[in-house]
Amino acid sequence: MVIFKAEMEKFERMGEKTGWTYVFIPAAIANEIKPDCKKSFRIRGKIDQVSIQGLALVPMGEGDFILAVKTALRKQLKKEEGAVVSLELEEDVDFKVEMPPELDMCLSDDPRLMEQFLSLPKSHQHYYINWFNTAKTEKTRVKRLTMIVNAMEQRLDFGEMIRAQKS
Repeated sequence: MVIFKAEMEKFERMGEKTGWTYVFIPAAIANEIKPDCKKSFRIRGKIDQVSIQGLALVPMGEGDFILAVKTALRKQLKKEEGAVVSLELEEDVDFKVEMPPELDMCLSDDPRLMEQFLSLPKSHQHYYINWFNTAKTEKTRVKRLTMIVNAMEQRLDFGEMIRAQKS
């Protein structure tokens, strides 16, 4: 477990990360959590006294990473940009996102769809699954299921699918 303090920051302009609130994780600390890793990986531990798990450290180059701090987590922490937080982090080696049965069934109908889904980076598979799981109504779940199947037919990653829907 790596223990340190850091300030929550916010990207003003940074492409797709514009507006994100995050904690900067320098290369030296990231290397203590997961040695010699340059790709995104999941962590668990605590921010202040709030337990976290399955959150991703996102690479920023030069071995540095960021940890995005979403609104719900900031509300739990009762902190915003500029606040200093205490972090206790380690790699979350147990993290696994289970595919919802409805999604598994739809993608399994056509082996090409499941093959396309499984060929995506794990992070994009998780984006799709989490997006589907956050649907609150049956109507929204069906709509999202249809969108995912269409995205697999068109060989789109999660970001491409979302952008295609906005056009």
